[in-house]
Amino acid sequence: MRNFDFSPLYRSAIGFDRLANLIESAANNGNGGYPPYNIEQLGEHDYRITMAVAGFTQEELEIGFQENLLTVKGSKQADPERNYLYQGIAERGFERRFQLADYVRVQGADLKNGLLHIELVRELPEAMKPRRIEING
Repeated sequence: MRNFDFSPLYRSAIGFDRLANLIESAANNGNGGYPPYNIEQLGEHDYRITMAVAGFTQEELEIGFQENLLTVKGSKQADPERNYLYQGIAERGFERRFQLADYVRVQGADLKNGLLHIELVRELPEAMKPRRIEING
């Protein structure tokens, strides 16, 4: 895997630091795709993130949101009483981050059949919505 130096972006672009941070965090995303997830667009302003978190209980999962960053953490404690002959099911903790656009907020979350569904909605302020301008004549 290649490592890229994004420092020239910080030196030559003013006001684009958030974009440079997004590119850098995407390049450094080293969690290997665990757990797998889908991102769906359900409507014009509605989205859903679905994560496969089989084996995790509701108490072992944590969802946080701060400044356009959605964080999903799972913490799994090893059971010392179990003696596996073969362990093919990953029971490791994880932390996955999603950078959300402006005005996107988390509407709710649901855990069902080993899938964590996180509902998102984009709520534009009234001043940013398209409007019709009357022509005086």
